Amino acid sequence: MRKYWFVYYVLIWMPAAPLQSQPPVDSLRVLHEVVVLGQRATVADIIPVQTLSGEALQRLSAHSVADAIRYFSGVQIKDYGGIGGLKTVNIRSLGTNHVGVFYDGIELGNAQNGQIDLGRFALDNMDAVAVYNGQKSAVLQPAKDYASAGAVYMYSRKPVFDDGKRNNVRAGFKTGSFDLANPSLLWEHKLNRYVEASVGAEYLTTSGKYKFTYAKKNGYDTTEVRQNGDVSMLRAEAALYGTVRNGEWKVKAYFYDSERGYPGAAVRETPGVFKHADRQWDDNFFLQASFRKTLTPAYRLLLNGKYAYDYLHYLSDPRLDISTMYVENRYRQQEAYFSSAHEYAPAGWWRASLASDFQYNTLDADLTDFVYPSRCMMLTVAAISLQWDVFRMQASLLHTFVHDATRKPGGAAGRKSAFTPTVAASFKPWREQDIRLRAFYKRVFRLPTFNDLYYTFIGNKLLLPEYTTQYNIGITASRGIGGSWLQRLDAQADVYYNEVENKIVAMPTDNQFRWMMVNLGEVEIRGIEVSLCGEWQAGAARWSTRLTYTCQQAQDCTDPTSPWYRGQIPYIPRHSGSAIVSGTYGRWSFNYSFIYTGERYESTANIPENYSPAWYTHDVSVARRIPVGKTVLRITAEVNNILNQAYEVVQCYPMPGMNFKGIIALEF
Repeated sequence: MRKYWFVYYVLIWMPAAPLQSQPPVDSLRVLHEVVVLGQRATVADIIPVQTLSGEALQRLSAHSVADAIRYFSGVQIKDYGGIGGLKTVNIRSLGTNHVGVFYDGIELGNAQNGQIDLGRFALDNMDAVAVYNGQKSAVLQPAKDYASAGAVYMYSRKPVFDDGKRNNVRAGFKTGSFDLANPSLLWEHKLNRYVEASVGAEYLTTSGKYKFTYAKKNGYDTTEVRQNGDVSMLRAEAALYGTVRNGEWKVKAYFYDSERGYPGAAVRETPGVFKHADRQWDDNFFLQASFRKTLTPAYRLLLNGKYAYDYLHYLSDPRLDISTMYVENRYRQQEAYFSSAHEYAPAGWWRASLASDFQYNTLDADLTDFVYPSRCMMLTVAAISLQWDVFRMQASLLHTFVHDATRKPGGAAGRKSAFTPTVAASFKPWREQDIRLRAFYKRVFRLPTFNDLYYTFIGNKLLLPEYTTQYNIGITASRGIGGSWLQRLDAQADVYYNEVENKIVAMPTDNQFRWMMVNLGEVEIRGIEVSLCGEWQAGAARWSTRLTYTCQQAQDCTDPTSPWYRGQIPYIPRHSGSAIVSGTYGRWSFNYSFIYTGERYESTANIPENYSPAWYTHDVSVARRIPVGKTVLRITAEVNNILNQAYEVVQCYPMPGMNFKGIIALEF
């Protein structure tokens, strides 16, 4: 591995050259002064992107980021019931581990199992949430941004001060169903003309109890109360934002502490026997920093760094739940990360970039015969972007090198090395129309997690990495309409085909109580995504609408001799969609949202016993802003699942029926 160190040293510390040209203009910037009422299809993006930001994001009847991105096409959320249930995201059926989750431009990591619980990120401090298929269209970005098949980007609120103002304070309180109490406080301070600070905290407590109805096996309908779904959570963030000549920097510290119960599956045969008393405690902390600067008109530099610590304590006690065996485990993860990205633009029509990332992970656990793994990963990407008025193209080549080590001799998996390319292009057929055709191809390399490789009695150090191949063809169109009640109309549609090779699955061995991770899966995914957004004006009332639809065929092609060959993979509906209608009139605002998930199967055996019916929900909210001197009071009332539909996202994990929430917020 020594031969790689010199290459990475040069990439990270390569000096800037005195180059002259026009500065690039396509980097993503969040405009905090503008209220975005809905998602707009951005014709400049070569690769499909969906965004919710500003007031539209805050008005959604959603508790967390996971709830918000359900309104994006091609996205599936696995929700294990209630506020306390785990919530993970799956984009275009490629699997949770193929989704990168980024917070303020730096990826959130979990080397243990590769899953990020999006239920623990509240929307109160979020300025925008975006979902990308493939990767962002910008070339100045860390190498990790090129390494996922899909990505979720969360952008926290950045301070904005009115003229002469040096402080912003926002205090809020939410209450409602499930005994919810959720106070929050945010303070923003302008230190000087170059530096701004932000400090925020949020506390949440809920019993997580709600009634649900189901049919007993060979019996009658009955009603039970969802138990052990309580949550107690504290989240705190502090950030500094600074500007320098032709550049900016930011530093963020994040802390999260929670205790929660896992409700478990609802047992239909004998309700009430199993108490589902599993408990979990989490402590998460990270400190990250980013620096971006235009050193010459042609050269830009981006540096990112991060340290993260995660602690997880899990308890399953058979004295409280007779269906389980006694398990009490503690896991500790640490991560160190550094990235250096460089962009060179010798002419206005083309740019090139080179980025190098280094990441080091460790995992400690009190498991029997645990091997205590560590992982050193280095990623290097070279990218180029060409753009004219009618044609744009982006290409990149990512190299991933991984070296694992364990305390146990011979316990580590072998070294991994792979090159994965991406090519994307868009074409504008008519100069006078905002219509673009686009396409991309991407190859992705997904490493097995520490659990896949090293979990006691289950892990398999001989696992091969998963590979995905993505093909996408789409169209975007945007039109402003003046002098009409319809002000603007944006649309995008994409057709895609994905393949997953060497899919990692758990298989039983000669002992049904001992399973092993193996490479057996082959999946083919075909789909169509459509979204349509409009902005409307009717007198003093302003409205925005957003409609999405997804048709998807995700088939298990692992074993041609299996009777379930080419069956739809579990929990992937063939049809799904959403609708959002938002409006403002004076000091009033209104939001209606609808989600539809079509029929699915709970196993690749697509038989009636595994059939899961379609479900849908309707949510509404009404808010009013009340100025009180220099203070603004905002009162919001929400009603979720207004038809009180009984449904399950995951088998035997019932979701809440009709529920309510009230919000009071003060801004001064």
